[in-house]
Amino acid sequence: MKVLVIGSHGQIGKKITAKLHKENHEVLAMVRNEAQVEEMEKLGGKAIIADLEGDLSPAFNEKPDAVIFTAGSGAHTGKDKTMSVDLQGALKSIDESVKHGASRFVMISALGANNAEQAPDSMRPYFVAKSEADQYLVQSELDYTILRPGRLTDNAGKGSVNASESIEDYGNREISRDDVATAAVALLGMRNTHKKVIELLEGNTPVHDALQAI
Repeated sequence: MKVLVIGSHGQIGKKITAKLHKENHEVLAMVRNEAQVEEMEKLGGKAIIADLEGDLSPAFNEKPDAVIFTAGSGAHTGKDKTMSVDLQGALKSIDESVKHGASRFVMISALGANNAEQAPDSMRPYFVAKSEADQYLVQSELDYTILRPGRLTDNAGKGSVNASESIEDYGNREISRDDVATAAVALLGMRNTHKKVIELLEGNTPVHDALQAI
């Protein structure tokens, strides 16, 4: 499958790029500038320069079959940047996917995006952006899956998770970036997850099995 990774130079994006390459997918790794090209190509992606806050169309010139959106403005940016990247960037990515026939779309969202109004003041713009982007995707014609991981860590991936459309007992609300990346790649070929929102936390069920059971 030819997969466009939007946000490929981020912490999860790099892991997704490497895992897609290992699984023999053709990876289009979208980056902002030339300085990021070499690193992404070492991970197995074909670097595509495009601007999430500007013209996104070059990223779709090679007609990807699927898109994984894992872009984010970062924890230390202001509300304007959050809205520009996490919301408007996501909306443009969805629109371009529809326009160019990239029917499979995996959105890396966030646990709690469905309750943005309950988020702390400092985090509310982020959760509002994620919530509105998720809702826009749900209303699209794409074969989407929205993945909502808990608090991200840099721990080594366990290869096992707790995944459900609605996790009843959150327990430890953490999940490693590596396991999120593994789940995102696994979702691409899983038709049972089309048109679904999946919450993801640390757990004891192998990633593929956990997602297949949804």
